Amino acid sequence: MTELIFVVEEAPEGGFLARALGVSIFTEADTLVELPGKVRDAVRCHFEEGKAPKVVRLHHVREEVIAV
Repeated sequence: MTELIFVVEEAPEGGFLARALGVSIFTEADTLVELPGKVRDAVRCHFEEGKAPKVVRLHHVREEVIAV
């Protein structure tokens, strides 16, 4: 695996949730600033040394409800 994609969403209780696609890795952070560090830590904990993907992408999903 050379690349890993995380879907990032706002948590209902505040902060942000990040979920990897195709791999069972989840993490959360209070701010978007601290999220990349949390994702890095989660990826490093999940994979053995030298087996982690070289690139991690954060795909931010924002849901918006509008009145019509």
